[in-house]
Amino acid sequence: MFENLSHLALQQYWWVIVSLLGALFVFLTFVQGGQTLIYTIGKNDTERSLLVNTLGRKWEFTFTTLVTFGGAFFASFPLFYATSFGGAYWVWMAILFFFIIQAVSYEYRKKPANFLGAKTYEVFLILNGAFATILVGTAVGTFFNGAMFSLNEMNNVQWETPFRGLEAVLTFHNVALGLAVFFLARVLGALYFINSVDDANIYERSKKQLLYNAIPFLVFFLYFLIALLLKDGFAVDPATGTVSMESFKYLHNLLAMPLVTIILLVGVVGVLWGIGATLLKGSESGIWFAGGGTVLVVWMLLLVAGFNNTAFYPSIADLQSSLTIQNASSSHFTLTAMSYVSLFVPFVLAYIWWVWKAMNSKKIDAEEIGEDSHSY
Repeated sequence: MFENLSHLALQQYWWVIVSLLGALFVFLTFVQGGQTLIYTIGKNDTERSLLVNTLGRKWEFTFTTLVTFGGAFFASFPLFYATSFGGAYWVWMAILFFFIIQAVSYEYRKKPANFLGAKTYEVFLILNGAFATILVGTAVGTFFNGAMFSLNEMNNVQWETPFRGLEAVLTFHNVALGLAVFFLARVLGALYFINSVDDANIYERSKKQLLYNAIPFLVFFLYFLIALLLKDGFAVDPATGTVSMESFKYLHNLLAMPLVTIILLVGVVGVLWGIGATLLKGSESGIWFAGGGTVLVVWMLLLVAGFNNTAFYPSIADLQSSLTIQNASSSHFTLTAMSYVSLFVPFVLAYIWWVWKAMNSKKIDAEEIGEDSHSY
């Protein structure tokens, strides 16, 4: 089946899968967003324990999805992995560090003889929630704004600044995406608390935080999206592989791919519906509308970054070193073998859904925390 597909078809297939994994990861950053709210919404130790424990049921999903996303990217587009992780390693090391302290915090926050104290690990969770989301969003911004690298004839990467990826923060369009992801994660975190915690005070404070964070999220997201549609993009000549600048490239991509545009708009409506239904109607299911919308929006934006003859990881130091799904991918044989493995993905997703439903069959409350021998 897959072996009969062309190399380009396989490359496009795997860009769709990698983009979907990235979109699922962004949705799951509701854990990071919720962590930044544990002192804002939780006013005493019991309330903070409720928040940390409901997030503790899901933090491994986020981490596992991030690892799966990285692994799929490495296997399907190894030149990107080598270029970005091998060149912009300071930004990726920073992201990894903040995820490590998250894992340590959930493991040791309530351990007996914890000499650092629970508050120290709660601060670690806040740091993870803030910096991991902003850095990931800023790094993804380079898919549209380019990075400072060049490749020689052997595809060895040379980074043109000593900051090794951290210079991305000097481009406000990148930072705007990072801040949009940060506030989106807080919006999703508040929606998750409303859906999963049985406490009237937490419910009311979560609604307030939902409103306070929805406004800056919309501001930064709309700025990023409008600026993206108006900016020059990195176009690839399909015949020669030559990369050149094209005015309104990403707007042209959306016009050339109407299905992508429709799904993107449906995703935006889903996010707004989840927020509005919670604030105006008191719905407790807003996380599903906003979460589903988030997946669709991020998924489509990543398709816009790589499809329609576009360089998905452009170089602003050497335009012809820019990476495309054609020049950065694995061989036809590797992509074919991986494609058969990908057929198991729906079963994995079904298992995750089953575990999620089992964990959240009943809202968490103070009584459950007191009875649980493995509380976070």
